Amino acid sequence: MEVKPYGDTRDDGVMQLSFTLPIPNSPKATDVGKQYLEKMGFHDVAVAEVRAIDPGFTFYVAYARTDVSIDPDQVKGDYLDVEEMDYYAINTFIRDDVGHKLVVVGAAIESDAHTVGIDAILNMKGFAGNYGLERYPEIDAYNLGSQIPCEQLLKTALEKQADAILVSQIVTQKNIHVQNLTKLIELLEAEGVRERFIIVVGGPRINNAFAKELGYDAGFGPRTTPVQVASFLAQEAARRQNP
Repeated sequence: MEVKPYGDTRDDGVMQLSFTLPIPNSPKATDVGKQYLEKMGFHDVAVAEVRAIDPGFTFYVAYARTDVSIDPDQVKGDYLDVEEMDYYAINTFIRDDVGHKLVVVGAAIESDAHTVGIDAILNMKGFAGNYGLERYPEIDAYNLGSQIPCEQLLKTALEKQADAILVSQIVTQKNIHVQNLTKLIELLEAEGVRERFIIVVGGPRINNAFAKELGYDAGFGPRTTPVQVASFLAQEAARRQNP
């Protein structure tokens, strides 16, 4: 069954949009934004907000209607299939099915100076009511922080005899995250240790299909919680131990 966006009534096609155009805010800026959306195929366009965010840039909030629909059942992709367990079940699973503590090393690599992602997953306080991996008695987690060269991350993972490497990439300008993530995989392959680790990447522009294209075992996007990552690591470690 095909569906359309919902505004006031089901399938009315009404959407809220926000965007920026590189033009000064002027008396005709509203019409510029309105006609731009109409050129994209929207109709019944209503521009609700027009603000200058810089002398040469204007920000818009608008409402518009689309006739385009989509059938969700026809959307195919490579989605991460993992049974989400709770904190206690994960620890029991690791102890009973893996048989040893999981060692996890994580970092924001290369030029990325943002730790919010890796901290949310690893730090003891966690995120969204979930304990971070440092809190799990059956996981030894090492958070190396930000701007960690790929070589240093690999060196630490080998020294700690890690089961898994977690990588966070927040900065995506000019696709720098692709370069950084590719560098790590190429390094692991060059050293002949790629299959030794479970390699996971997370970030705002990451999904599982994209991560696997780059050679990672799994990819997690925005709003990922520690329990989701821990569930995957535990189950993947058990799978590899008992193929």
